[in-house]
Amino acid sequence: MVLAYVFIEGRENFERGSAARLAMVQAHFWVGLSILALMLPRLLLAFSRPAPAVSPPLPAWQAFPAKAMHLLLYAMLVAQPVLGLLTAWTDGKDILLPFTQIALPALLAPDASLAHDFEDVHELVGTAFYWVVGLHVAAALYHHFFRRDDTLRRMT
Repeated sequence: MVLAYVFIEGRENFERGSAARLAMVQAHFWVGLSILALMLPRLLLAFSRPAPAVSPPLPAWQAFPAKAMHLLLYAMLVAQPVLGLLTAWTDGKDILLPFTQIALPALLAPDASLAHDFEDVHELVGTAFYWVVGLHVAAALYHHFFRRDDTLRRMT
């Protein structure tokens, strides 16, 4: 995820239309597609084999938000690359195979209005992701330093 942010924010360091800027955007696309590809087996694993219980067990008022947070993280990690694809396709942007000029086929026709809407949602989810990850890290630290449970040890 960090690389996706680095590439898309880093494009601003290059002149519009330059090869370097295009490379940054293409790298952003491919990191996003890699995240999507990695999420599919991760979701299969997560839903086929539940995580071990936290020890000591969480009180109910913490168990539900913890489950909701994980579902939100998974949803964002799938939705964000899909929104990126939809944005690129409807904006008429090619997603080139790395080191070639061969583009993936677009599954949607260009539509400037729709592209703008997809891009707005893509950016909104990206910004919200900062907050969700921050909250997730804060919760992990809370579990480790205040509850002194095995949450962080279970993640390794």
